[in-house]
Amino acid sequence: MPGPQGAYPSLQRTVPSGRVPRLGGVPPIVHDPDHHRFVTEVDGSTAELVYHRRGDRVDLAHTGVPPAIEGRGIGGRLVAAALAWAGAEGFAVVPSCPFVASWLAAHPETARAVRVATVP
Repeated sequence: MPGPQGAYPSLQRTVPSGRVPRLGGVPPIVHDPDHHRFVTEVDGSTAELVYHRRGDRVDLAHTGVPPAIEGRGIGGRLVAAALAWAGAEGFAVVPSCPFVASWLAAHPETARAVRVATVP
């Protein structure tokens, strides 16, 4: 079940390449389904959120942002992109990554817009 219209205002549309539109000079988040991840490159460093699909659930397993680009909100942008995708595809989200779980706790409006599940 997709999230409500407007739940992800900066991520409401993606282009066919899987890229989320560039926002104010910020590098896009790219969905790389072949490697089960969302990824972006900033200043030569790659940040990613790795997921695993299990039936109607998506386990958001790991978020990695190199120290050189930490503190810029990149991890949150990766989580938001993954949640937008999961919601649009009708998947429940399993936030097994501690960063994803804490991000959802800090953004209850977004947590309410997706189905959050636990590990079976």
